[in-house]
Amino acid sequence: MFDVEKIRAEFPIFKRKVNGNNLVYFDSGATSQKPEAVIEAMNRYYRETNANIHRGVYEMSAESTRLVDEARADVAGFIGGRSEEVIFTRNTSESINLVAYAWGEENISKGDAVVITKLEHHSNMIPWQELCRRKEAELRVVEIDSQGRLVESCEKKIFEENGLKVVIGGWKELLDSKVKMVAFTGQSNVLGTIIPVEETVKTVRKLSPSSVILVDGAQMVPHMSVDVVKQGIDFLAFSGHKMCGPTGVGVLWGRKEILNKMKPFLFGGDMVGEVKLTGATWASLPSKFEAGTPDIAGIVGMGTAVNYLKRIGMDEIQKHEKSLLEYALEKMEGLENEGVVSLYGPKDEMRGGAVAFNVIGVHSHDTAQILDNYGVAVRSGQHCAAPLVESFGVTSMVRATFYLYNTKEEIDYMIRKILEVPKVFI
Repeated sequence: MFDVEKIRAEFPIFKRKVNGNNLVYFDSGATSQKPEAVIEAMNRYYRETNANIHRGVYEMSAESTRLVDEARADVAGFIGGRSEEVIFTRNTSESINLVAYAWGEENISKGDAVVITKLEHHSNMIPWQELCRRKEAELRVVEIDSQGRLVESCEKKIFEENGLKVVIGGWKELLDSKVKMVAFTGQSNVLGTIIPVEETVKTVRKLSPSSVILVDGAQMVPHMSVDVVKQGIDFLAFSGHKMCGPTGVGVLWGRKEILNKMKPFLFGGDMVGEVKLTGATWASLPSKFEAGTPDIAGIVGMGTAVNYLKRIGMDEIQKHEKSLLEYALEKMEGLENEGVVSLYGPKDEMRGGAVAFNVIGVHSHDTAQILDNYGVAVRSGQHCAAPLVESFGVTSMVRATFYLYNTKEEIDYMIRKILEVPKVFI
């Protein structure tokens, strides 16, 4: 049974006061809080093991290697992949850049096309912009409707600027034989819009059968069950720090047959097979893409976080978040009807635990700062998704994001404090 109060007790941060108030943390979309189990696992590693992996035959080195191997297996099992297909990186951004360089440089040529969507975080936009610019390929962008949902069809817009050709349209207009890569988010970090991955993959395979598919799972993997094989994707990128794990550790999962054909992204120790003065051969997967000493303690923490989430149950977590979202939207729509806020995002069920809004007449940063005075932590700005935010005719938004440790009582508290925001400017 999902017990939110029991879960909250496992997160030490909630003992903290902010400006004399209990902490209400609604910024898990940026980074999640960490349970005691994760913190302790990392501390225990440094206290009791702390040795480099793959470097020694002594006991502590072997223990470190075993801990990393176990974490890798846990992460692979969490998303339905195989251990050798899990590459540890620093974060989602590095994972996507790895694909853009190690796969993109070899497979994208002049006249080819890469498809992304207007929902993308900058991390799943800029690497493809730059790749297309270098290769003289088209960047195609799937348009959104007034609620921030991807459209199936619309009138195409084409423009060229700074050596980059951009085509904006619906899925039907953009998918064809020229497309070599389709990269899309599983869930918008701003609006919470959920992209049905399995259904979208089927559409892509039908219209662009030779394309490779990458999913930015930074906002998806922490909040719902994922099965990379069932969903039929080729690459999945995500970060540990958004799923109760530490910062500095991310994952790139890729299908083995694709990874084996790719050249390394970084060069150095531990990613080689044989080295001579005139060159080197590469190690097998996943070592080929993991040059140098990794964040061992971070990997241990991520493995612990995965097991923590599995113990609670991803379906239970998603159910809890959906309940919070429905409750928050009902309350926020009341404020919208009263002329207090403007709301952004889907009004249907294809939405995760994120509420984007603005207090009417108040800049998002001012709203966030005032809420912070009451202990409410929300995000403000463009959320590393400038084209998306600006498509709603605003320069910035406030964003409240929910996770397994949040409660309806916290939402009630935030609603009361939002009503205080306009009074500051009277």
